[in-house]
Amino acid sequence: MTITVLQREPGEYWWGGVVNEGHSMPFGDRPHSRDLRLTDDNQASPLLLSSLGRYIWCEEPFAFSIDESALTLDHAHEIRIEEGHETLQGAYRHACRSHFPPSGVTPDKLAFLAPQYCTWVEMFYEPTQEKLLDYARSIIRQGFPPGALIIDDNWMQDYGTWDFDKHRFPDPAGMVDALHEMGFKVMLWVCPYVSPDSLVFRQLRDLGILMKHGDGAPLLRRWWNGYSAVVDYTSAEGAAWFKRQLDRLIEDYGVDGFKMDAGEPLLPGLIDDVASDIAWSRPIRPMEDCEAYARLGIGYALSELRMCWKLGGQALIQRQRDKTHTWDATGLGGLIPNAIVQGLLGYAFNCPDMVGGGMDGDINSPDFRFDSELFVRYVQCSALFPVMQFSMAPWRVLGGDELSWCMDAVKIRTELGPLLLELADQAAEDGLPILRSLEFVYPHQGFHSVQDQFMIGDSILVAPVLNKGQTTRTIRFPQGRWLGDDGSVVEGPTALEVDAPLSRLPWYRKM
Repeated sequence: MTITVLQREPGEYWWGGVVNEGHSMPFGDRPHSRDLRLTDDNQASPLLLSSLGRYIWCEEPFAFSIDESALTLDHAHEIRIEEGHETLQGAYRHACRSHFPPSGVTPDKLAFLAPQYCTWVEMFYEPTQEKLLDYARSIIRQGFPPGALIIDDNWMQDYGTWDFDKHRFPDPAGMVDALHEMGFKVMLWVCPYVSPDSLVFRQLRDLGILMKHGDGAPLLRRWWNGYSAVVDYTSAEGAAWFKRQLDRLIEDYGVDGFKMDAGEPLLPGLIDDVASDIAWSRPIRPMEDCEAYARLGIGYALSELRMCWKLGGQALIQRQRDKTHTWDATGLGGLIPNAIVQGLLGYAFNCPDMVGGGMDGDINSPDFRFDSELFVRYVQCSALFPVMQFSMAPWRVLGGDELSWCMDAVKIRTELGPLLLELADQAAEDGLPILRSLEFVYPHQGFHSVQDQFMIGDSILVAPVLNKGQTTRTIRFPQGRWLGDDGSVVEGPTALEVDAPLSRLPWYRKM
């Protein structure tokens, strides 16, 4: 290993590494360390970006630590240190062009024009054709716009047996046709796991495309829903088999894309101490298995990922890791900081977790504690992200004014949807984030620490309320004149306390 020490410049701050650590950024005010070789919880990239126009890139994961005086890098491969790009945006533009150039492809436009809807919280492991069609009809009946509809876990016969369970989905092609007629696109949840007592397991074992222990036996990995074998998607044969399953679902049923869950790398010593005993089909680099799984989503109009390594610039929707139904950084408070980092790592088509969080409990249980204020604020915060996603049906848990306020936030998204799509097309061409920090747009003006506001492009300033019980908030306005959603005009630069009752998502358009 090699140690490289980079002295911090006065007033220099850094972003990058792992998306789920966005709430700790920018790095510089307090000590922080991270080993990117042990990343298993969200999107990541071997990139660090400085507010003063420097950046660090390595083709392999590295470890780093930062304090008030220096950034220390622990790496096994050559580190590239670039300087002289003046600003955070300047460093990003150069890194993007050099290391993750945009693909020129935009995901399906519906992802930016309307919310997504996922069956997870409403149905958990029990989706059915009847429930799904009822959910879709309810979306329309309640006045919400149709968007991508994600059929989550357990629509299939078994893990690895990627065909509809005909008892729960007796006519999947007809169901997809009906959803298309209502204006929805249809996505299916998939994962790389294979149930070890299934026919598909025996077939793939005999074909040699399951991950194996050193003794040649198939590896069984513990994950959140049991123990399963894993398709070796680092091999050409394993990747081709997986792609054939996805392509067949499109051809047979007319689905439009996939929610590709899991994809965490197999890390030495962290997964039942089996990772170091894997007999890979070829030598692989650290984190390459995570990257290989994410690559399987390239080429589909709608591909949503929760894990990724590198691959900035690709037409992949990147969802933040599952959020809790809380106000803190594990829930609502983490959305904006993490989204800022997603954009800085090249993941422009980014999505918060489903509104309200993935809900750690059953919403139908009498013990479940639902916070309606949190839900409304979560909708407002998500509404102008590049992609937003519902799961819990708002009309199931809200009524009266609170439900109408959620609808008001969705209407703002509908109004600004064409701008989001325009920025998505721009990102496909030049790689610029859609959702940007104030420091990215207005460098060297003291905005580096602003984590509770964001820009959409260079013209829309969004300042959601993120604290329980708060009905006013301070907004930092950059230079220029800003027209508010409430009709007010603000001359920047200034910091202004504004009214923000539960009915309002404060946002401003640069005049």
